[in-house]
Amino acid sequence: MAEVSINGTSRTEFGKGASRRARRDGQVPAVIYGHGAQPVHITLPARELGNALKESNVLLNITFDGKTELTLPKSVVKNPLKQNLEHIDLVLVRRGEKVTVHVPIHTEGKHDPDGILEHVHNTIEVEAEATNIPKFVVLDIEGMAAGTSKVAADVTLPAGVTLVLDPTATVVHLSERRAASAEETAAAAPADAAAPAAPAAE
Repeated sequence: MAEVSINGTSRTEFGKGASRRARRDGQVPAVIYGHGAQPVHITLPARELGNALKESNVLLNITFDGKTELTLPKSVVKNPLKQNLEHIDLVLVRRGEKVTVHVPIHTEGKHDPDGILEHVHNTIEVEAEATNIPKFVVLDIEGMAAGTSKVAADVTLPAGVTLVLDPTATVVHLSERRAASAEETAAAAPADAAAPAAPAAE
């Protein structure tokens, strides 16, 4: 589990205009909340924050006003066109407490080559200690037959991590390639059929 330390600055100005000025100065508006505390409004350096968020479920040690708070990113807003950070919500966490997060799923193994693997879920919801969140979890698909599925209960979870997602929820499905090809052929047949020959002129 990655931890990154970032220095923040308390915000004294609010509103869209203040947020635009902060982003123009290379800062991202942020809010820290949780544990019954009053929300705290700060700004964080965009470059450092962007680099930290490349790691899923990264813990951020935010230092501001002479204190440091351990936080977990809860909601990240990006510009839909430029993809630059516009705002982030951070939730306070304590070492040893458990949190509910979504963790990426990695598949391992070779499945039936006649099948096409379809990912129904790319992440899985689990509960883990805030300082022991796995970077990813593994789903073994070795020997998986076409036409079958793997569910959440089949995912291998590290010690101390428990499943929150419905254990019967489908994670991946291996569709049958031959069946799909047959359906495509049948659908294309009317369009490909030759038009009836015109009667010969007498």
